[in-house]
Amino acid sequence: MTATPLDILTNGIDALNAAVFSRIPFFGSEIPWIVLWLAIPMLVFTIYFGFINLRAVPLSVKILRGRFDQPDAPGAISQFSALTTALSGTVGLGNIAGVAIAIATGGPGAAFWMFIIGFFAMTLKCVEVTMGVKFREIDADGSVRGGPMYSLKNGFALRGLPKLGFALGAFYAVMAFIGAIPLVQVNQSLATLSEVTGIASAAADGGPNSFAIGYGLVMAFFVGLVVVGGVTWLGRVTSLLVPLMAGVYLFGVLVIIITNIAQLPEALGLIISDAFSGNAVAGGLIGTFIIGMQRAVYSSEAGVGSAVIAHSQAKTHEPASEGLVALLEPFVDTVIVCSLGAIAIVLAGTWTGDDQDIRITAAAFAQISDWFPWLLTIAVMLFAHSTLCAWGFYALQASQYLFGKSPARDLSFKLLYIFILPIGALLKIEAVVALVDSAFFLMALPNVLILYLFAPELKRDIDSYIMRAKAQQIETGREGNA
Repeated sequence: MTATPLDILTNGIDALNAAVFSRIPFFGSEIPWIVLWLAIPMLVFTIYFGFINLRAVPLSVKILRGRFDQPDAPGAISQFSALTTALSGTVGLGNIAGVAIAIATGGPGAAFWMFIIGFFAMTLKCVEVTMGVKFREIDADGSVRGGPMYSLKNGFALRGLPKLGFALGAFYAVMAFIGAIPLVQVNQSLATLSEVTGIASAAADGGPNSFAIGYGLVMAFFVGLVVVGGVTWLGRVTSLLVPLMAGVYLFGVLVIIITNIAQLPEALGLIISDAFSGNAVAGGLIGTFIIGMQRAVYSSEAGVGSAVIAHSQAKTHEPASEGLVALLEPFVDTVIVCSLGAIAIVLAGTWTGDDQDIRITAAAFAQISDWFPWLLTIAVMLFAHSTLCAWGFYALQASQYLFGKSPARDLSFKLLYIFILPIGALLKIEAVVALVDSAFFLMALPNVLILYLFAPELKRDIDSYIMRAKAQQIETGREGNA
């Protein structure tokens, strides 16, 4: 039987996905090599940069609160808006479903290792964002273009390798373009809504029904309102939406924890003890560690470079200042959001059943009240919307790098992105998910490479900024006491 073009494409995607997520030996077990590619620099940079993820947190919070704001600095949005825009791309279904998958497959101990890896991810995020702001490009009209593609292009040019830098930047942009295909979030948020409402999202023959079509169109409309508005509007929306969506989800999680507060010490003890004894199903201690590390790497996206595109828009003359703001991103999305979600799931005991995904979290919410799964559904829909808005902007930046920037071209891309959105509610997208996942993690190859190359220079930049910021605080304090 002759293979059709669709068969060839599907087989090619399957082969790419198998190569990206192929496993290599790791302390008697196996782990996807791409996870190690991201996890190793987290540890190496944390040590090399002197545990900046600990010592610089107080300064990071002061920068975020506007203590060192520079209104006349180049950039399109405030440093707070840059952080919330980046968080809108990273805090999503991966956090809610990811921690459930980790515990279901690796046991409660996997949550402990997610916490640890999230801590080390803070350094990697700081370094890559400092790099991105350092090498961003500012147009004559004041608009900013930034992201790992520009770090690669301008960084390698500085090292006398402009062609290599441009090519690696183009590779990154293509992968980011593919990774931003807006189908997965629409599809999965629809599935959550369908399960809670009991309304089928497919017709009897497996095709789309009016509920799925309507949901896709509504999601496209609300995402379109933000995407067409540009990065300034995106920053305003995420400044409101990110705290709201995190608040909705964490409210539900905290209610579960408070309701089961008597069992909290026991749950924490189980998470810690299981981290070192290992879950038998996961393959013991190493298997539990691998699962926790893998989910934390996926959750934080540190090293992938996607969030750099948002942070590059921040108003600042100091690249390191935005790097320190970005330091807080994995702390929020992995250390806080994932850890509290894990504690709630362990307290609820829903991880011991047959479910392997977000349904574990939904079951935990359902223990509180019949309407509590609706709370989770609202959070999921907000997460999906914000992620789609952020990735629409990321894809636009990748498009501008590849094809140039013009008002007509940019508007055409935005309309195309919005047009694709409803398709996510209509299709079985296994092949698309495989392609998006592969592209997403291939973004990390050139991004981490350039970070190693510029690590000494970035360390000098960050240390210099911290010294000057502390000196400014001391001087301000003296003036205040005068």
